[in-house]
Amino acid sequence: MAATNGSEGIKIVSDNRKARHLYEILETFEAGIQLIGTEVKSVRAGRVNMQDGYALIRKGEAWLLNIHISPYQASGQYFNHDPKRTRKLLLHRREIDKLVGQTEQKGLTLVPLKMYLKRGLIKVSIGLARGKKLHDKRESIKRREDKKEMQRVVQRH
Repeated sequence: MAATNGSEGIKIVSDNRKARHLYEILETFEAGIQLIGTEVKSVRAGRVNMQDGYALIRKGEAWLLNIHISPYQASGQYFNHDPKRTRKLLLHRREIDKLVGQTEQKGLTLVPLKMYLKRGLIKVSIGLARGKKLHDKRESIKRREDKKEMQRVVQRH
């Protein structure tokens, strides 16, 4: 499940591919995430589900909601964490201010795209996104199929 990108030392732990289908990603941000000990061990083991996750800005702070990080198997039941708890995102003040303006006025949403390890730290890539309509989804599927067909034709010749 975890893939590595050798050029920057990035190991992708979880990828939210469904978000790219449901949303048009306008801009991406890299954020740190505040985790407790057993969560860090589970993330490093790749036991993360980001499919239904989203982010909010509340009282000048960014929060990541509905991300499922499975309980760590080797710890006892008393030391484990709540799998779907709300986690704080670590962003710069000017990034948060920019996101507040765009999510409130333009009706955009914040969607987690990837969770990865970068130089030993756990990072989350968040996308500023606009929901796609049904015809937009069909158009992107058609574009992807046309691209695959072009690659097949090029490989044959």
